[in-house]
Amino acid sequence: MTKNPYTVVGAGAIGGTLAAHLDAQGVPVQVVDADRRHIDAIRQNGLQIKGPSGTLVARVPAYTLDDAPDHLDRVLLAVKAQATGSAAAWIAPRLSSDGYIASLQNGLNESTIAEHVGADRTVAAFVDLFADVLEPGVISDGGAGAMALGEYSGGVSLRVRRLAEDLRHWGEPKVTDNVAGFLWSKLGFGAMLAATALADAHMHELIDRHRPAMNELAAEVFDLAAAEGIELEAFDAFDPAAYVRGADPKKNSEATDDLVVWLSTQSKTRSGIWRDIAVRHRGTEIPSHYGPVIEMGAARGVRLPLVEALVTAIRQLENGESTMDEAHLADLDRTALALSETVSPGGKDAAR
Repeated sequence: MTKNPYTVVGAGAIGGTLAAHLDAQGVPVQVVDADRRHIDAIRQNGLQIKGPSGTLVARVPAYTLDDAPDHLDRVLLAVKAQATGSAAAWIAPRLSSDGYIASLQNGLNESTIAEHVGADRTVAAFVDLFADVLEPGVISDGGAGAMALGEYSGGVSLRVRRLAEDLRHWGEPKVTDNVAGFLWSKLGFGAMLAATALADAHMHELIDRHRPAMNELAAEVFDLAAAEGIELEAFDAFDPAAYVRGADPKKNSEATDDLVVWLSTQSKTRSGIWRDIAVRHRGTEIPSHYGPVIEMGAARGVRLPLVEALVTAIRQLENGESTMDEAHLADLDRTALALSETVSPGGKDAAR
């Protein structure tokens, strides 16, 4: 029996880029997006991906939520984290009994998806992709990063291996039973990138200038990962082992040097969080990414005070209660340095 096309729900930076590469590989794919202007542009001019080697144009079937097909088999979900629940609820009645949803998103979204379609129809995925929507139908792609795929219930499968093979025009996804290790590593890295949205400057410059805050944000996330029994995985130029609590200072400094150099070579100079606030004037994924992490920390007795401060600062920017200013990062630096004197490698208050 011939499968229906891949359906990319959320044809923005991640989803649109991957849909275009599936099409370039000759793999049937269709896209669904809530933004009618985006869909109209794709229908008229194709899905355009502007990358380092030129523009890739994919003429793929494009639908809004109102006119999308009633039957879906293989869904690649790429909506913002805060829309995961509503998107999964929309997909669930349309998903075939042997179909699946793969979460090609930022954050920890698999459990939410599984609540709607079951763990057996949920594929875990990690993707590190530097892309932005420039205008309806047009996406800027900074080049292939890293991706990992596996079963949410554990292990790997033929369908996961087939997905990895179908995405080979984009890059070389890793098939693994430890997608969680990549997702938690990216939560640490993502906290650093999110912090750069507090100021209007290049990501690599801000990470270089505000190392105390960056180190503490990652360390707090990794304190909780350790408590959860997660084995962290390195990806691209990010080595999580250099940012865990108690890491060798020399190794940490060298890792940050390497990260700063790597980020300076990327065509994307500001984070998607910065763009949401400064350009699109809309809410970000940060509360959805780190709210659950903070709740998990509270349940485990693992403190994440700087992560909490970051979420608060991002919310204030979203609500117009503050403006972008590097002083916010200086404040986080001071808090991080104070915390470093009172927090033990276990992530809890040290006895003094």
